[in-house]
Amino acid sequence: MDSDEHKRVLDPERDTAALKALTHPLRIQLLGLLRQHGPATASELAARTGESSASTSYHLRVLAKYAFIAEAEHRDGRERRWRALHTLTSWSNESMEATEAGRAFVGLARRRQIEHLERSLARYEADLAAGRLGQEWVEPSGITDLMPRLTAASLTELFDTVAGKLEELTARDADDPRAEHVVFVAAGLPLAAPEHAAPEHAAPEHADREPEDHEAEDRHPADLDPADPAPADRETAGRDPEDRAVTAHDAEDLNP
Repeated sequence: MDSDEHKRVLDPERDTAALKALTHPLRIQLLGLLRQHGPATASELAARTGESSASTSYHLRVLAKYAFIAEAEHRDGRERRWRALHTLTSWSNESMEATEAGRAFVGLARRRQIEHLERSLARYEADLAAGRLGQEWVEPSGITDLMPRLTAASLTELFDTVAGKLEELTARDADDPRAEHVVFVAAGLPLAAPEHAAPEHAAPEHADREPEDHEAEDRHPADLDPADPAPADRETAGRDPEDRAVTAHDAEDLNP
């Protein structure tokens, strides 16, 4: 789906200033919008975000300084157009954990992805209610939270399997007129067992479907509002085993 030249891999030692630049929420949103919707001017992005064109212009220049975006072909000579240089931002969790700046960035990125999921849910419900989505999307859509017991190796394998299948399906549906942008968020967060309790073999706390509907579980999640979500990191992409990719649809927020 994405070759290496389309993925920006952040290094906490080498990219300290770039990491700091990307922690600004509006910059994350602007980057996600460019990834999802293509080249745009500061004025066009201001209209989408509710910010002033002076503000979006400034933050776009910061993103350009750290090579997240570049000038695009201009339609006329009156205003610059900007384009994203990569479809997603990725990093090694282990490397990020080793520095304070890296930890701060990853924490922010993850929380922005959760916010993106909340906005995407609101957008999905509004689109369905307004008839902008067909009824064929009702059954496969949803959110599920499971608590399997896995080793670290198995969790890595799970992410890699999902990424590989997603790449395959995205390529298959690329030219299908029935396809829509889908927000797909996957999380794998190990929880240490309580000190004075046996490990829990818990059933899912909440799910949109009955237990037998396993094949329909969470197919979707890019940078953002209910009216226009992304993304991470809005693009969706796989990752190297040691990386966590922010899918620009990196969502619209990230898709940093």
